[in-house]
Amino acid sequence: MARVLVTGGAGFIGSNFVRYVVENTDDEVTVLDKLTYAGDPRTLGGLPENRVRLVQGDIADAGLVDGLVSGHDLVVHFAAESHNDNSLRDPSPFVRTNLVGTFELLEAVRRHEKRYHHISTDEVYGDLELDDPARFTETTPYNPSSPYSSTKAGSDLLVRAWVRSFGVQATLSNCSNNYGPYQHVEKFIPRQITNVIDGGRPKLYGAGENVRDWIHVDDHNSAVLRIIEAGRAGETYLIGADGEQNNKDVVELILELMGQSRDAYDHVTDRAGHDLRYAIDATRLRTELGWAPRFSNFRAGLADTIAWYQANESWWRPQKARTEARYAAAGQ
Repeated sequence: MARVLVTGGAGFIGSNFVRYVVENTDDEVTVLDKLTYAGDPRTLGGLPENRVRLVQGDIADAGLVDGLVSGHDLVVHFAAESHNDNSLRDPSPFVRTNLVGTFELLEAVRRHEKRYHHISTDEVYGDLELDDPARFTETTPYNPSSPYSSTKAGSDLLVRAWVRSFGVQATLSNCSNNYGPYQHVEKFIPRQITNVIDGGRPKLYGAGENVRDWIHVDDHNSAVLRIIEAGRAGETYLIGADGEQNNKDVVELILELMGQSRDAYDHVTDRAGHDLRYAIDATRLRTELGWAPRFSNFRAGLADTIAWYQANESWWRPQKARTEARYAAAGQ
């Protein structure tokens, strides 16, 4: 049994990771979360209180972080400001959380000699042309295009430097776009699903040709746990499930699965600096660590996600009006 500190564990991917750990290990988990708009204690509802506790706090708080890290065996760092549109409006929270917060965690694990796993994104690599057969690998050069992705790239580089300079026992993972339960309705897939539930129409940036490589959150988290168990210290592993879909096809599939006409959506002005395509090559993860996704079929994973949002309106309803008001003010 290990004592695991999960930062950002009341957010979308982090809370699903906590649930995955509880279901698949005997570990005890402490969640450290600032509980901004994207963090919600209800995402941890129903979990055993003798194995999961929540601490509200900021990962950039050096004293708090040091005290928590000292009492745990493993730190899994999910906490991040992660919304591209928000980073274009105000980059400052992204610098504080993604860079300063990561620094404070690394200093704490260095002092106390703890194991560390760092969660990152494929957006640090920039984007690929729509007709390019290439996919991102662990050796793809970084080329971030937004304040969000650049601060995540910077946090990755901090981890690599602390491994090389100070011998910190760390692994890193960069994952493609997640979808699944407990994702905030500001994000692409849950926004479209909840719009349809409300009798509205999905919104599609530009022509909808931008491609994302989708992975169900449970598959992401099973890969993270596998890397923690068997990954080599200092190494980076890319997590992906061969789920490339353009945004137009995703919206049309959501409409089809929800019994609507596939053309019942509206186009809105494209986002500034909107990356064209992401695609992950997860060969190292699959061959070295023997990992494989459960939701290898995107349609099945999306149907499962739609069913969750339909059954859990009480969870997402409080977020919806505020989110749509922000998008409306931006003309989106």
